[in-house]
Amino acid sequence: MATKAKNNKVGSELGCGLMGRILQLKNNKLRKASVHSLPLKASDNAMNDHGKSEHKKSPNDESKVPQRSSTDTALTEPHKLGEAQKTARKSASINPQSSTFRNNQNRRQSDAARSSTSSSTSSSTSTQTKVQQNKDKNYESKPHRDPIGTSLALARISTSHQRDNVSIKSPNKDFGNLKLTGNLLVNNTPRRKSVEYMPKNADLNSVPSSYSNASKGLMGNIMRKNSSSNDFAKFLSPRHNKVDPELLKSVGNEAYKLGRFEEALALYDRAIALDSNKATYHCNKSAALIGLGRLQEAIFECEESIRLDPSYVRAHNRLATIYFRLGEAEKALDCNQSTSYADSILSFQAKALQNHLNKIIEARKVNEWGVVLKETVSAISLGADSAPQVYALQIEALLKLLRYQEAYAIYEKMPKYSLDWCNKIFGLARSAYLLIIGAQVYLAAGRFEDAVAEAQQAAKVDPSNREVNAVLRRVRAVTSARVSGNLLFKAIKFMEACAVYNEGLEHDPHNSVLLCNRAACRSKLGQYEKAIEDCNAALMVQPCYNKARLRRADCNAKLERWEAAIQDYEMLLREKPGDEEVARALFEAQLQVKILHGEDIKDLKFGSNLVFISSNDRFRHYVTSPGMAVVLFSNKTTRKQVLLMLEETSKRFPSVNFLKVEIEDHPYLAKSEGVNSIPIFRIYKNGSRVKEISSNNHELLERSIKLYSS
Repeated sequence: MATKAKNNKVGSELGCGLMGRILQLKNNKLRKASVHSLPLKASDNAMNDHGKSEHKKSPNDESKVPQRSSTDTALTEPHKLGEAQKTARKSASINPQSSTFRNNQNRRQSDAARSSTSSSTSSSTSTQTKVQQNKDKNYESKPHRDPIGTSLALARISTSHQRDNVSIKSPNKDFGNLKLTGNLLVNNTPRRKSVEYMPKNADLNSVPSSYSNASKGLMGNIMRKNSSSNDFAKFLSPRHNKVDPELLKSVGNEAYKLGRFEEALALYDRAIALDSNKATYHCNKSAALIGLGRLQEAIFECEESIRLDPSYVRAHNRLATIYFRLGEAEKALDCNQSTSYADSILSFQAKALQNHLNKIIEARKVNEWGVVLKETVSAISLGADSAPQVYALQIEALLKLLRYQEAYAIYEKMPKYSLDWCNKIFGLARSAYLLIIGAQVYLAAGRFEDAVAEAQQAAKVDPSNREVNAVLRRVRAVTSARVSGNLLFKAIKFMEACAVYNEGLEHDPHNSVLLCNRAACRSKLGQYEKAIEDCNAALMVQPCYNKARLRRADCNAKLERWEAAIQDYEMLLREKPGDEEVARALFEAQLQVKILHGEDIKDLKFGSNLVFISSNDRFRHYVTSPGMAVVLFSNKTTRKQVLLMLEETSKRFPSVNFLKVEIEDHPYLAKSEGVNSIPIFRIYKNGSRVKEISSNNHELLERSIKLYSS
């Protein structure tokens, strides 16, 4: 019995050992397939709490926990092993995607390593190798855990927020860069906040880079602009995914500070389109409009801003600034003082502007036009640089002082606004005043039709204004005299034409056009002295009036005043170098001067101012004579281009002598004049060399001839 019992005991031990070995292999296979490849963090409390909160330990602390080997568990607690196997199978049936995860584990790890932008390929490979070695070592040295702990830890891995803080030495680091979309979560586990915006059915390997590194997609509150996004994508609000008008305003402010007013205006317009009830948007838009000189629109935006927020101080101050620039000192003071935070500097400037305007009005009453001109210049310098009334007063003063050209230049540059807007801002009387000033400027410039149109418009705006009606009558009379006189002149009725021009000059004694026309009539009647007087009067108010200058030169030539005629002809040629009529008249006048001086003129003829030098004496004669000479030093192989340029330039300046010196024939001239390179132009005036010019610089040559011939 003892022997039989002993044999039974041995057999039982052998049987138990065999079954234990089979169960051990099966258990190891199960762990290798579903547990070992996943990084786990489970303590002893995980087995007892079944999903409750647990204390996470570092990898070093985890190795210190006493655990039994899987072999001991299989031999001593077979009932627990069976429960563990059932639990593992149940976990697999509840989470069917875990098998897919196990099958694709290696592929996903490699994909995650490839898609990572924070490390290079080599460092990623070395890290994976090290982690795999740690896993293998862990498998051999560490006791294996129960499948229940594995399933529970697997569910907790997906919701852990501390995974990125684990050391690289830990086997848990394998999943540090892996994104989980929630497919591995148990039913009662909340989703991660970082994956809330992912597509539910998105594959882990196809997750966009914007999800993997959200910090790269945002800069503060403004999203970066993608190449495929629209122009306003950078202004999308990260919270509501729509354009934020506050961001548009902020960027517009930066553009305004840099002086990019058009860009700032576009951004403010966009902000207003999104939210038209913000007073700040309209006020900022008015600032951009002011920078662009569009004061009419700026006033509207300021008024809209004040309507939306009557207590908005900046809008009131900005509107006051606009009125100040428009020359409306009283309105500027009223706007500035309508708030409790008045701009003291603006108030001081507005009062100073009002003082200048008062002085202008008093000086105008007593015809002190010099004072008017001085005060208007001071008002514009003070800041009323967009005030049409101030400019109109300045122009009127210049007209009264017979400075017609200056008056016309300022009128062309002064700010001009629509008639309706002027009536609204300045009133009917001031609008009419602006129109009659324009009519007088056009009349002085000889634009008679424009003058009549402006005067008639002024009479419509303010029909009861006596000053306006007086200007209209004068403009009509002068225009009528000019038309009638021209018709009579064409009919060769010079006496009658002269009488009609006289009638027109009674209304406008300094009209340069009527004076010049009367000079033409007197010249035809042989009254050269009176014609010269009329031309002088016309040139006094219009110094650039070339028609009057030409008639004066012709009259002086008729009176054999050759020097005076040559002076006018040369000035006209500088204005129009290709005018053959003037060039011929100049040549004839120069011939007469040479005759009076007893000079030889037998070789001179019109168009023969280009001379080929044949002797040293001839060269000295031309360069030492009064006036100017242009000399080309060249050789016989000089390019035709240079010779053509010399010929064309000589035709354009018939009063200038052009000389050609070939140094092969006259080496002594080249040596005595210090010529070091050819071809070269040299300009002589009154016997002295004044300029040397390269032969390929035609523009500089012409410019220098005009300069030294004056």
